Amino acid sequence: MNNRYLVSRDRFIAAAPARIFEVLATPALHSEIDGSGTVRGAQPRGPERLGPGVEFGMEMNVKVDYKILNTVTEFEEGRRIGWRHFYGHVWRYLLEPATDAAGIPGTLVTEQWDARQVRGKFFLRLAGYLRRHPDNIENTLARLDTYVSDSYAAGRRTAG
Repeated sequence: MNNRYLVSRDRFIAAAPARIFEVLATPALHSEIDGSGTVRGAQPRGPERLGPGVEFGMEMNVKVDYKILNTVTEFEEGRRIGWRHFYGHVWRYLLEPATDAAGIPGTLVTEQWDARQVRGKFFLRLAGYLRRHPDNIENTLARLDTYVSDSYAAGRRTAG
């Protein structure tokens, strides 16, 4: 499925799809899980939670600070969420209930950067996105795993 303009990585996370989806659907948490180091935070006055067609802005930094507007283009509660940047590429997360080799229940999380429909792909190559995104996605999935595990453990400590 991977090609030059569709970068896809997955990771098993020992948490329910609904728990992971809540993190992904909350723009204020995107900077917590971002593995690229470019997402600084959600823009003020934006939505607290994403849904179909919702627009949300993010504070970004790639050598300089900038803002980016996104539109949710794919949304299936607990299973799929994706948003399109102004340039046309899509960030997408797919969540499938799964069990690991030890029989632990959780979720297979697939993150994708999809630029197959983008015009001007030359600029994406020139900016180095095709080289950086595989590692950035791996890092994001690892941070998502840590965030979900840490927040779960913190919740268990306060509840117990």
